[in-house]
Amino acid sequence: MLGGKGVSLVMGIVGRYILIELIKVFVVTLTLLTLMMMFVGVGQQAIKEGLGLTPVLRLVPYLLPNALRFAVPGTMLLTACCVYGRISSDNEIVAVKALGISPMVMIWPALFLATIASLFSVWLNDVAVSWGHEGARRVVIESIEEIAYGRLRTHKSFSSSRFSILVKDVEGDRLIRPEILVPAGEHSPQLSISAAEATLKSDTENNRLIISLIDSRIEAAGNEPGSFDHPGVMQHVISLDDSEEYRIAISPSYLSLSEIDTNMVMHQKIAKERRESFAAMTTFALMTGDLHKMHSDEWDNWVSKVDWSRSRINRVRTEPHRRWTNGFSCLFFVMLGIPLAIRQRNSDWVSTFFMAFMPVLLIFYPLLAYGVDRAKEGALPPIAVWGGNLVLFLIGLILLRRVMRY
Repeated sequence: MLGGKGVSLVMGIVGRYILIELIKVFVVTLTLLTLMMMFVGVGQQAIKEGLGLTPVLRLVPYLLPNALRFAVPGTMLLTACCVYGRISSDNEIVAVKALGISPMVMIWPALFLATIASLFSVWLNDVAVSWGHEGARRVVIESIEEIAYGRLRTHKSFSSSRFSILVKDVEGDRLIRPEILVPAGEHSPQLSISAAEATLKSDTENNRLIISLIDSRIEAAGNEPGSFDHPGVMQHVISLDDSEEYRIAISPSYLSLSEIDTNMVMHQKIAKERRESFAAMTTFALMTGDLHKMHSDEWDNWVSKVDWSRSRINRVRTEPHRRWTNGFSCLFFVMLGIPLAIRQRNSDWVSTFFMAFMPVLLIFYPLLAYGVDRAKEGALPPIAVWGGNLVLFLIGLILLRRVMRY
């Protein structure tokens, strides 16, 4: 047995040694895994959007946080399995116990690193779905001319939320016999445009797309349908700015944590206005005896609006818990992986990793998905999202206690 100073010295050396080993494995594994995910993610985005080299390079910084947020938890688990599987197979845990030192000396560095990684992962989840998503979307919008021409040359069609085009052929930058459909906006009807020829030009300064038409015909649908022919050259402008509907309808998954409270207040105000309007319409229908109104399309539309607002509020409330749960999965993965790796006493980290990953796959992710879905529906409180982490914590705690004893 060692004296007090000797024990303290050994504890410090062992702790630093384990921490350094963990950091080395974590950094190398995270780098390789992130590069692989970035290669796949950027490639998929390029194929999906028809992007050229320049837009692809511009996408890289925006897609990096998204790749990292998926890579960090898995890397943390793999790191714990690799390091603790090796030191257990080399009987280093037994040696520490023989010196009268608690195995926690060898465990706390991983828990410390996992806590730091969890906080980093929470930040990554926030950045990836807000700054990263918005930045990638802006790159796509600003590259709309290149994307549209690329799709039209290969597929003779292009479609986006702003407009869609079918062409007979593409010669240089000339679209031959284009058929353009512009969906209805808040203050504009749906437009169907046909022309002998057309060209596309992005106006990035004003965030719009200019379509130059030759010998065109425009048909408007809606409450006031009509059509007119325009011989010669005419320009049609499509705004690429975000509409008010987009800002309201944007998924809470793409809001930063700092925007959650403001978005919640906005949707609570909208929900209150819709409930009051719906209640007033119901009262008026009952007072006048116009019960047929309760079976009209207008009635169904108001019911849908009220239900949508209720659902949106539940989703906004759930989102912060989902971000923190995903981020702190790093810590709970490690709490499970450490005792499993030590008990396995196997330097083959692959088998140890998959043994630890099975409870994550079969318990954590199903409970997380169930908690998120039920919380979004309002059937469970948002804190239910933490169910998967809680189960992993209890399993890890039981296994850690056994490691400490035996």
